[in-house]
Amino acid sequence: MSQYENYKKGEKGAWVSIIAYLTLASAKLIVATIGGSAALRADGLNNTTDVIASIAVLIGLRISRKPPDEDHHYGHFRAETIASLVAAFIMISVGLQVIIGAFQSIIETNYTQPSWLTAWTALTAAFVMFGVYHYNLQLSKTVNSTSLYAAAQDNRADALVSIGAFIGIVGAQLGLYWLDPVTGLLVGFIICKTAWDIFKNASHTLTDGFDEEKLDVIRASIISDEEVLEVKDMKGRLHGNQALIEITIYVDPELTVKQSHHITDRIEDLLSKKHDVPHAHIHIEPFPSQKK
Repeated sequence: MSQYENYKKGEKGAWVSIIAYLTLASAKLIVATIGGSAALRADGLNNTTDVIASIAVLIGLRISRKPPDEDHHYGHFRAETIASLVAAFIMISVGLQVIIGAFQSIIETNYTQPSWLTAWTALTAAFVMFGVYHYNLQLSKTVNSTSLYAAAQDNRADALVSIGAFIGIVGAQLGLYWLDPVTGLLVGFIICKTAWDIFKNASHTLTDGFDEEKLDVIRASIISDEEVLEVKDMKGRLHGNQALIEITIYVDPELTVKQSHHITDRIEDLLSKKHDVPHAHIHIEPFPSQKK
């Protein structure tokens, strides 16, 4: 299956998230208004940002499917990473809004006792989001999508947020009225933390950051080829979710051009099958005589 087909398949996960978040956000905000729960309201606002974030992921996946053109010779795969970055900015803005609102309720001691309906709504939402999380996590691994993986992590965070809201509401029912707005405050911090993690990963990719440990593993595989005498240099970067590797290797200077070409073919095949690296630029140099 090509990466373009993978992105098309990955869109299903984005649609599942959008439908789930639209349904849960509407239910939470309505029930929170009726039942008077700050924690459930914060959770509902969180889900509204998740709708926008999921739409951004969907758009990113669709743009990433566009083939290379005259001014995008490597394709449009980085659109997926940009979508993750946009989602992070949206999430952190609402997270700060939730924190400010909850903090004001705590300072003003504006406590109310929420109804049990709000508690059961939060708990039901948690189970739904755990289901969405497992679906998107498996799909992200199948299609190798970084934005869908980030969406899955957001799904899990949302499930935990709903559990926290449930605990806060139950506490308020037991007379700990301050626990509901305090839980809302914690929800805001969780939203901001999730947004920061997504932003950090996306910005690391967009600035050509690459996992050094993965490079070491790839280097060890290449040097295991009996005709590769030394790996002189190796660099890596991500283009969307695809790794682009540049390698310079030393080989026997007596080899013909054809024999050297066979080495690069073997390495390219190794990188594709073992390390899921579809694109590699391999430069061959003769082994220096002074190193013998």
